[in-house]
Amino acid sequence: MQIANFAKSGQFEPRNIATALRTSAEEIAMTVGLSKDALQRRTRVQSDKTQRRLRELVEVLNKVEPRFGSELMAYAWYRSEPLPGFDGRTAMQLVQEGKAQQVLEYIDAVDAGVFA
Repeated sequence: MQIANFAKSGQFEPRNIATALRTSAEEIAMTVGLSKDALQRRTRVQSDKTQRRLRELVEVLNKVEPRFGSELMAYAWYRSEPLPGFDGRTAMQLVQEGKAQQVLEYIDAVDAGVFA
């Protein structure tokens, strides 16, 4: 996932992310723990919280995409694969709870062989 493909004027553009993942902007909002209104109004899309959550989604997908071979497979993992050590919660659920950094650290640990 090339970050530049998801940006417009230095901001993450939810519709670009949705197009790449073959879904809707409303689903992207839900996936990152925002209301659909957060991605419909330009002022809300530009807010720090919205931009942070979109960035976190892209960061997680970028980290796991090489492992799965495509952004669609990485997105499927993000939404559905329970992570060991997180009470069966998925990466999506953790990002929705504001714990994206823990997901990124988990991925780094797995890549380093800690959980292998």
